[in-house]
Amino acid sequence: MKLEVRDAHCGYEKGKSIQRYVTFSVDSGDVCCVLGPNGCGKSTVFKSILGLLPLQSGKVMVDGENIAKWSPKRLADTMAYVSQSHTPPFPYQVKDVVLLGRINKVGHMGQPSDDDYAVVETAMKDMGVYHLRDKVYTDISGGELQLVMIARALAQQPKILVLDEPTAALDYGNVVRVIDKVRTLAEKGYAVIMTTHSPDHAFMCNSSVVLLQKGEPMKFGQAVDIITEKNMKQAYGVNVKIVEFVNTKNEIMRMCAPVF
Repeated sequence: MKLEVRDAHCGYEKGKSIQRYVTFSVDSGDVCCVLGPNGCGKSTVFKSILGLLPLQSGKVMVDGENIAKWSPKRLADTMAYVSQSHTPPFPYQVKDVVLLGRINKVGHMGQPSDDDYAVVETAMKDMGVYHLRDKVYTDISGGELQLVMIARALAQQPKILVLDEPTAALDYGNVVRVIDKVRTLAEKGYAVIMTTHSPDHAFMCNSSVVLLQKGEPMKFGQAVDIITEKNMKQAYGVNVKIVEFVNTKNEIMRMCAPVF
């Protein structure tokens, strides 16, 4: 499955676009990282892709079909969204939170079937939170909560995952765990789009990159081509050095190192 965004103008007020001519694509099995400074419109673009915010112009296509008139159910069957922050409202058990991802299949007045519960168990196992299934999800850690939210999205059985800053406010260990799960999801065939404040995440996921900036044309390409010292200076106003090293698999890896 292929998601394409073509010449999208995104914003909240008519005639006042926050981002213009946004054009990129992501295929099944790939990760696309959306980078850019605060306030440049990353979340606005995501809301426009998901249909939560009408496009001012342009198109969002899935396998060549414009999704503008898709029903909410068809959208939910195709794309799942994990927001950058989540405040647990009630002390549900983890397994019940993940089960909410089946609403698009069961309906609001329906009863979950054995198949629905099986999908939920698989989603929890895929995200490494099955051992938490009976825990109250208001009592688990921030990193565990984020993995539970992704498991809930997987329970929808979508083809495309849209993750808005999935590592926000997590400690280093949980960041690594979440990014590792994102890589695994792509290997399983999902198309993954995620925003992040860390260019290193794009290198870690071997992803394509959308670089958004205020008042500047967007850039799209592979991480090695877009995450350059010049582009990082222009986007974030800081000097960085792109450092290369060889990992234990004898693969060339890259990371951004700040220059003080």
